[in-house]
Amino acid sequence: PTHLSAFSRKTIVPGKAVKSTIMLAYDDIKSIQYFGKDLDPWWKKIHGNMENLLKKAAAEHDVILAKCNAFDKKMFADATTAGGKEYAELCVAAYRQSLAAHKLVRGENNELLFPQKENFSNGSIWTVDVTYPSAPLTLIYNPALLKGMVEPLMQYSESGKWTKPFPAHDLGTYPLANGQTYPTDMPVEEAGNMILLAAAICKAENKYDFAQKHWNIMTQWVGFLVKDGLDPANQLCTDDFAGHLAHNVNLSAKAICALGAFAKLCDLRGEKALAEEYRKLSKEFAARWAREAAEGDHTRLAFDRPGTWSQKYNLVWDRLLGLDLFPEDLIAREMAFYIKTQNAYGLPLDNRKEYTKLDWILWTATLTQKRGDFDALVAPVARFIQETPDRSPLTDWYETKSGKKVGFTARPVIGGVFLQMLYQKD
Repeated sequence: PTHLSAFSRKTIVPGKAVKSTIMLAYDDIKSIQYFGKDLDPWWKKIHGNMENLLKKAAAEHDVILAKCNAFDKKMFADATTAGGKEYAELCVAAYRQSLAAHKLVRGENNELLFPQKENFSNGSIWTVDVTYPSAPLTLIYNPALLKGMVEPLMQYSESGKWTKPFPAHDLGTYPLANGQTYPTDMPVEEAGNMILLAAAICKAENKYDFAQKHWNIMTQWVGFLVKDGLDPANQLCTDDFAGHLAHNVNLSAKAICALGAFAKLCDLRGEKALAEEYRKLSKEFAARWAREAAEGDHTRLAFDRPGTWSQKYNLVWDRLLGLDLFPEDLIAREMAFYIKTQNAYGLPLDNRKEYTKLDWILWTATLTQKRGDFDALVAPVARFIQETPDRSPLTDWYETKSGKKVGFTARPVIGGVFLQMLYQKD
């Protein structure tokens, strides 16, 4: 059940212009169902009902508007400093769309929950590999929101409701978060995502409390990655529309970075011997990865597929988390290959198709942290935004030769364009 509320304020003075304000608000009564319990939106904790909220918003309208305008200017200035005007315009286009795909919900124990919906795809709620690309936005501005995306999935495994040795793909189909409904698992994808996101949260907060709270389940997932992460079996990754793929080189890179990140967390926890064990293992895996993925001036799509290539966007964590696993000259060769391989509207996802993912191009563009490389990959994306024949909210899946949208609009993953700003946060 839902209802629509409206509150109007009107001031009429004879002989003067009339100023009117109309406020519309959508109250969905209950936000989501979370393991059988219907939960309230966060605002009800403070304001009680929609009428009170509207009155408060009306009273604070001018102050809130001033804060919004100040934030807009600062975000644009920060993004321009990080990546130039075209990059800043991408961030502006992405900001509201990414956050608007989420809800701010109050848990039963007054905890902050921040579920997202997979708009324009399958409608999943709390999807791990949607949280992963969207994370840069919340890591920059409010890591508590990212915890509200990550922690419920940890608790799903910790509760015993999810019993597999890797994380679930999702918690249900929006608005029912009662357990995974996606028919296929993404074992290495989700295990790597959860470890990397936990490490990123700890780095953003400059403390390891979040990892400490969920140490046992993270240790289980790390054990799975040690066994199955280096050379992934035939399975889906976040780019599931491309189908199953065995020996996925980019997926392997994610697992290796996750193991290196876990070594960092062990250090923070004071477990020096364990930290050294995982640091050594991740470095050995990275060296093997570099040898077995090599394809002349770039790396392969899959270890067993010569003559192929793919974007290695998962490598961003090597620099962001200070892991020092992959050699700079390898990254430089990879970037040079990308620049000469891209099309009019961007770099394809891999050699199989001409389509791409906008969020992943923006991640890949950051790999060398050289402004010339970044600009070279971002410029075609900016051209796509200006010249695409489609009129729709910002898509993350489009054709790099025609500029036409393949699918997906207004999805939370578009928060991934903020990654370049995350490098500047330190």
